[in-house]
Amino acid sequence: MEKTIKKSALSISENGLEKKNSSKRLEVLKTYKIYIGGQFPRTESGRYYMPANAAGTKLANICLSSRKDFRDAVVAARAAVSGWSGRAAFNRSQVLYRMAEMLEGRKAQFIQELVLQDSTKAKAEKEVNLAIDRLIHYAGWCDKFQQLFSAVNPVASSHFNFSVPEPTGVVSIIAPQGDSLLGLVSVIAPVIAGGNTCVVLASETKPLCSVTFAEVLNSSDLPGGVVNILTGKPAELASWFVDHMDVNATIYCENNSDRRKMIREKSATNLKRVIFYDKINWYSDEGQSPYFIMDTQEIKTTWHPVENIAGAGGGY
Repeated sequence: MEKTIKKSALSISENGLEKKNSSKRLEVLKTYKIYIGGQFPRTESGRYYMPANAAGTKLANICLSSRKDFRDAVVAARAAVSGWSGRAAFNRSQVLYRMAEMLEGRKAQFIQELVLQDSTKAKAEKEVNLAIDRLIHYAGWCDKFQQLFSAVNPVASSHFNFSVPEPTGVVSIIAPQGDSLLGLVSVIAPVIAGGNTCVVLASETKPLCSVTFAEVLNSSDLPGGVVNILTGKPAELASWFVDHMDVNATIYCENNSDRRKMIREKSATNLKRVIFYDKINWYSDEGQSPYFIMDTQEIKTTWHPVENIAGAGGGY
């Protein structure tokens, strides 16, 4: 005799209690990975956090980067220095312009992410447009700032003396924490326009656009390792950003006085250059300038001996 088993309308929840089936679908949150050496690995620590907006909505699964992630990023950045700084300036200009083109093509996604992070649609559109324009601005300066800031120097001896800017190397950046995209773009663009490579710590509370921007970089002909983007807590990672002996300069964009003091002290271990951008309004014209490129440049002065024939009556 066969028995028919009827399917129950009840389901078992996590704690073993019966509950009715819900028609509401659970959203699958995106896992935003970090960006190191042109790849998108998960953090080696296996940790993550879930930032929320003002309404309490969980935004995504965000990697909580570790000291090891930063060390890996510095290795990738150092390996990319010679190739990127050795490229023709106009070629770096082409890459930055391509970044602007790719960002333009994904404008809707960035606007959506900014709105999720408590921005209004109008403000989000303005921020994305300014970020695109900022990339184009620095693309134009790639092959021009050397002419503006180099010099032929008058000297008393029989030498031809001239000074030219050269990239400083690997730059660690703690990006502005108050916005998601524009501040990030505004600090990365002048650094790489000058031929440097960088490791960037994105906003802790508004990280969505930073990793999406890494996807833009990955499709913009930018060599792997030139820009490396980490997500996580500045309170945990700031000391490593400035303490690493293979980092040549550090940019800090917040006004935490204790952290600024720590950065000044630790930077002395290998004479890092330290730049503070805590008072810059990135939405105004002061947010873009060729002088930002020069903040991470070294001036190389060359003495070339020449024959002094002015008073000798001789010739070549």
